[in-house]
Amino acid sequence: MTCQHISTRSTLFASAALALILGMTGSALAQDTADQPPQAELEDHTTQPQDQYQPSLDVLAEEELPVPGAPEGVEPLTQAEFNEANEIYFQRCAGCHGVLRKGATGKALTPDLTRELGFEYLQSFINYGSPAGMPNWGTSGDLTPEQVDMMAKYIMLDPASPPEWGMPEMRESWIVHVPPEDRPTEKMNDWDLDNLFSVTLRDAGQIALIDGGTYEIRKVLDTGYAVHISRMSASGRYLFVIGRDAKVDMIDLWMEDPSVVAEIKIGSEARSVETSKMEGWEDKYAIAGAYWPPQYVIMDGATLEPLRIVSTRGMTYDEQVYHPEPRVAAILGSHYRPEFIVNVKETGKIQLVDYTDLKNLKITEIDAERFLHDGGLDSTRRYFITAANARDRLVVIDTKEGTLEAVTDTGGITPHPGRGANIEHPVYGPVWATSHLGGESVALIGTDPEGHPDQAWKIVDSFYALGGGSLFVKTYPGSNHLYVDATLNPDAEISGSVAVFNIDEFDDDPETEPEYTTLNIAEMAEITEGQPRVVQGEFNKDGTEVWFSVWNAQDMESAIVVINDETLELVKVIKDPRLITPTGKFNVKNTQQDIY
Repeated sequence: MTCQHISTRSTLFASAALALILGMTGSALAQDTADQPPQAELEDHTTQPQDQYQPSLDVLAEEELPVPGAPEGVEPLTQAEFNEANEIYFQRCAGCHGVLRKGATGKALTPDLTRELGFEYLQSFINYGSPAGMPNWGTSGDLTPEQVDMMAKYIMLDPASPPEWGMPEMRESWIVHVPPEDRPTEKMNDWDLDNLFSVTLRDAGQIALIDGGTYEIRKVLDTGYAVHISRMSASGRYLFVIGRDAKVDMIDLWMEDPSVVAEIKIGSEARSVETSKMEGWEDKYAIAGAYWPPQYVIMDGATLEPLRIVSTRGMTYDEQVYHPEPRVAAILGSHYRPEFIVNVKETGKIQLVDYTDLKNLKITEIDAERFLHDGGLDSTRRYFITAANARDRLVVIDTKEGTLEAVTDTGGITPHPGRGANIEHPVYGPVWATSHLGGESVALIGTDPEGHPDQAWKIVDSFYALGGGSLFVKTYPGSNHLYVDATLNPDAEISGSVAVFNIDEFDDDPETEPEYTTLNIAEMAEITEGQPRVVQGEFNKDGTEVWFSVWNAQDMESAIVVINDETLELVKVIKDPRLITPTGKFNVKNTQQDIY
């Protein structure tokens, strides 16, 4: 039986449960504390793949901020303790509860709530966790007893507020290394740019440019910390990368020795960058969105000069209450209108930003669903399909008409599509695939409202893959394979493998489960130390090979494994001391043309 509508397992991010508990009454907390099992019987909540996915704010953890005053009856923290508590909070908790602790995916942890509950209640729940989903930070050994006590005190203090980042700060960080007039007027190297891969070397703060034909590392470039994505300009000349430290680097691939020609820092934490794609506006503008401060900035596409900053603070779409910290998640450039498509995570709004007149900026704001995350375009590039992941839904936007097309429930499980995968299903026609953080399944949603109207924007099928903890699915036009990773699965053999489905064998029989081939990519890489995790398949320019990152600890060997898409046989293992924690890989042609 196919797992139609998937499973009902709760997949709220791990730390969100703390906020739910803190919203209880004091008597409920006391009862739950009394019912705690002995320490030896406590479930280790970090064993579930969805609990290992921590949307941490790495760079904010490095901020040194003054210690706020302690409430009466609470022992104050020293500056050193406050710095340590800030680091723990930003790395483990802020991704769900927000920088200002006013709630994000998780509920609020503001002092008016936490002080009423008191130190002992807070200390107990941080230490022991709860079967409801709160990780047992103390008894699991993740935090020491002293750190548990410190965090209980910390969340009773006023929230630390990192600095804002406006136009003066952006312009001060903005550097043009090579002005446009000093750049080449034609391609000056012999690189096959269409088959070039930009590979994130996460913990090194670098990217590697790798030739897809020779597998040679052409160059390693210093960038921002933990590059999240690489995006191509519409012309295919400029490569834009953004680190989680909100640093944007612009690389000119036409130069004899491709190099960074401009850079800017657009905040303290960020994830997304994109360029204008509409015909007639190619390469005109770039846009980057920040987690902190909650805003996005439109920049000159040739120099990264900041031109217009837009704050995303405002009302949630449903309850219409003010949210001080709506982070900017996925951004796409429309191919149908001169617009950027901007996901505003916490308020549940999608903004269509018309860039034809920055002085008189026009923004169409679509009420969608809260906790918008990542997503991609269908095969026609008309429809944007994005995950509202903590609400277990997919949202569809018609980028040609500029309207909300549909909101589809995924059946109580958290979608994490990356950009998704466009498939020509033998029965249902064009469909788009997503995998899920906490569940084992893959879902297919119909994307052909004209040819297959009965299936449009509905989940037409769902089926099991290797296991929970998948981050990305991948296919390519003309390929008959769908690849599904399981990067965050706690089982080393599963996290080091991918499931490969034969698309030609998909059918509409709810009684059959499609079979898949398991490729142990980590074993092919012959990496025996650590727990190397396989992540994010990416095809070469011809769709004949698919590349996987074998992502290991920073001080251990990592690799990239290349597979023949037709035979599923090993083609190449790329190893090099410079390949430190490789994660995302972005082929120039596929990224430029939104092929996935």
